[in-house]
Amino acid sequence: MKPFIRDTLERQRLRLHELDALLSAPDAVDDMERFRLLTREHAETDAVVQPYLRYLQREADLREARAMAQDSDPALAAMAAEEIAAAEADLAALEAQLHALLVPRDPDDDRNAFLEIRAGTGGDEAALFAGDLARMYTRYSERQGWRVETLSESPAELGGYKELVLRIAGPRAYGLLRFESGGHRVQRVPATESQGRIHTSACTVAVMPEPDEAEAIRLNPADLRIDTFRASGAGGQHINKTDSAVRVVHLPTGIVAECQDGRSQHSNKAKALQVLQARLQEKERSERAAREAAERKGLIGSGDRSDRIRTYNFPQGRLTDHRINLTLYKLTQVMEGDLDEVIEALQLARGAELLAELERRAEQAAHGALA
Repeated sequence: MKPFIRDTLERQRLRLHELDALLSAPDAVDDMERFRLLTREHAETDAVVQPYLRYLQREADLREARAMAQDSDPALAAMAAEEIAAAEADLAALEAQLHALLVPRDPDDDRNAFLEIRAGTGGDEAALFAGDLARMYTRYSERQGWRVETLSESPAELGGYKELVLRIAGPRAYGLLRFESGGHRVQRVPATESQGRIHTSACTVAVMPEPDEAEAIRLNPADLRIDTFRASGAGGQHINKTDSAVRVVHLPTGIVAECQDGRSQHSNKAKALQVLQARLQEKERSERAAREAAERKGLIGSGDRSDRIRTYNFPQGRLTDHRINLTLYKLTQVMEGDLDEVIEALQLARGAELLAELERRAEQAAHGALA
């Protein structure tokens, strides 16, 4: 275990002792708000410290087993070898768990998500691929028990979508899907290709957290242009009879959001405004990430649409995530929504990146204190 990680865990262990003392003090419940905050911190700190205490115990067991392995008795030496193997495996698992627990949590991770898919280069084939991506994310959401609703869609003539906006509601929806933002490239033989040649097409995906009402960007009505129109696409007879679909334009930035999901113009306006707020917040986040990336290139990337993050090669049955050099030969399963292995690898890579950044900042602070 790296010294930085151990030092961080030791500070957590000492803090847990402090919290025990504060919560057991006679006046602990005099201030209920403070008591509530301390109780929450105690639970969060204890969740880190308990695995660390198990880690320390297994470290002690490993030292004892290694000492026992030097014994001249073959039976004791064999027992020690088994214990060494078991202790080393436990320590590796506990260290991985502790790394995950120490990664700073993004408060947006628990939010619902807006997921946009837009067909890029490739014409009809790109639109068909956009439909495949929509199906993939819908299947993955179903596996997670999330609810998916279509906020707006622009179907293509031969199938698929020119553009699609989904709202995905469920625990950690944004936290698990956040690294899907970027350029997705597909290599395959289109159904319209008579010569059997492989074509390359692309789509862009953007994933944004649904804004919290209390924290959402305040919109000035004077900065908005709101248009109503008749919804397109499937929806029965009613959908073509009323101007229930709503398009909102944010005049200062030119950002547009629309919703044609429901029959109620009022409901569609509210949802379009939510999407607009999410896009404005995402614009601020992207600009902030770009500034940070100028100082340090992130492993996962900024999530900009221009970032080519993944290639789907159908002839080879291969998926490659270029950010973490991950290659899987299970493309059929992935397109059916089996994204767990990809998303877990991205989460682990992001966790390692954040821990490395914390370590770098700690070293800079230590050097600054010594200077």
